[in-house]
Amino acid sequence: MNALRQALSDYLVVRRSMGYKLKREEKLLAQYLNYLEERGQRHIAVDNALAWATLPRAGHRRWWANRLSMVRGFAVYLRAIDPATEVPPPDLLPSRPCRATPYLYSDQQVAALLAATTILCTPFRVATYRTLIGLLAATGMRVGEALALDRRDFNPQPGLLVVRHGKFGKERELPVHPTVTAALQRYLCRQDRPRPSERVQRQSALFTSTAGTRLLYCNVHWTFVKLLRHACIEPRSASCRPRIHDLRHSFAVATLLDAYAPDGDPAACIPLLSTYLGHVDPAQTYWYLSAAPELLALAGQRLESYVGGRS
Repeated sequence: MNALRQALSDYLVVRRSMGYKLKREEKLLAQYLNYLEERGQRHIAVDNALAWATLPRAGHRRWWANRLSMVRGFAVYLRAIDPATEVPPPDLLPSRPCRATPYLYSDQQVAALLAATTILCTPFRVATYRTLIGLLAATGMRVGEALALDRRDFNPQPGLLVVRHGKFGKERELPVHPTVTAALQRYLCRQDRPRPSERVQRQSALFTSTAGTRLLYCNVHWTFVKLLRHACIEPRSASCRPRIHDLRHSFAVATLLDAYAPDGDPAACIPLLSTYLGHVDPAQTYWYLSAAPELLALAGQRLESYVGGRS
């Protein structure tokens, strides 16, 4: 079993060298090896991979398929050094990818979320979440990118943010609106900004908790859920529920809607927006077109005008 654990460690190193983070894969594949160890099995086989992947028995089929996919990736790597390894076939536990329907926030809903921060327990916490939500709405940053920002990543003079921990390790610079610059400066200059104690390692995080430590995503998520309830922002359907990540979708769609102005050029806007959002492939940005009925309607109108002008 030590050989399998060493192989897993090597596999993660190889994949991470390509830019993948694999936090969930590391945790779940370690659990899979524990499962094999408890049963005295030394090799990956289709039957034990399937048995582990379908735990818990009451789990969703997509969850099972995801677990089996992680084993499959590891097995493909391992088979090159261990011919006894069996690779689960791709058609075992097939699952269609299901992407959540984006919840597009209106300006009024964003304002309601900002106003709802007054329910939080301290003035500094109010300021933290008001500034964080405002930044996400104004830049379309990923939540993890915003939480990873350090003070040194904000340059108020040109109005720039440096995202150093983007997806696949990509860095990028984001020019921000003067109102965003002013809001960040006010937040950083607050007199009640906590200082970490001697027992807490000093951190240079831009967004901090009341203890002076970097915000945790799980805490931000649950606080955002509380703010949604207070702002009376309800799901639109079972597949369209408001999430903090949807502030990113809302920013992208609003930017593309502006590009459909009479003199706008959506085709030229998409590569710029893709770079700003940190998308590796512009096709990821084009998905926003199909995700928003408003954008489809504008695209259809422009197509009709183009066809009508040629006839």
